[in-house]
Amino acid sequence: MSPELYLSYPSAFLIGLLGSTHCIAMCGGISASLSMALPVGKGFRTRQTMLLLAYNFGRISSYALIAALIALLSTTAADRWAELGLALRSIAGLLLIFMGLSMGQWWQGIRYVERVGAPLWKRLSPLAGRLLPINHAGQALALGALWGWLPCGLVYSTLGWAALQPTVGSAALTMVFFGLGTLPSMLGAGYAATWISGLKRNPAFRKFAGALLVLFGLWTLPLMALIGH
Repeated sequence: MSPELYLSYPSAFLIGLLGSTHCIAMCGGISASLSMALPVGKGFRTRQTMLLLAYNFGRISSYALIAALIALLSTTAADRWAELGLALRSIAGLLLIFMGLSMGQWWQGIRYVERVGAPLWKRLSPLAGRLLPINHAGQALALGALWGWLPCGLVYSTLGWAALQPTVGSAALTMVFFGLGTLPSMLGAGYAATWISGLKRNPAFRKFAGALLVLFGLWTLPLMALIGH
């Protein structure tokens, strides 16, 4: 596969940032619950920050792990069948388009894609429930690591792109940058930042972010690459 197929790390960060409203809907409640479980008093903000950072570190680590596992399969197979690269790119582009349409509230077909991970999540969610309420950073880290496997169209969209990376390490790093892009909104939800939570309810922002994700997806499709050449 040629270098132009690969998603740059800044682009992965931007996708995470643009998808922040989706992250608030999917994971924001957990971030907020970490804060609510703490007794308010001296050192509250420090303990709150430690729990939020541990949770998000666990979540982003799971994204990187999933990407590495997918890349182990895709990069090996792509060496044998060049056509697989085009198939992966098509899937990645379509998933981003579906996610953009969902973000803009034009079409919610991405929900059918999210059902793919439902059987695995059904097995993992009871483990997450046993970790609540969170009392220390170790629990928050474990909860984040489990929550990273939550069926999520935005994560799946970026995983499809990460699978196009030339190495397992670059695929994992792509998801790290994606996760860092989601971090501001997740921390904001934990700190109860109303201006970030307000983005979730802002139709103009959702449509803007959705349109950009659709453009990312169109750019990814092999047909658009051929037209560009």
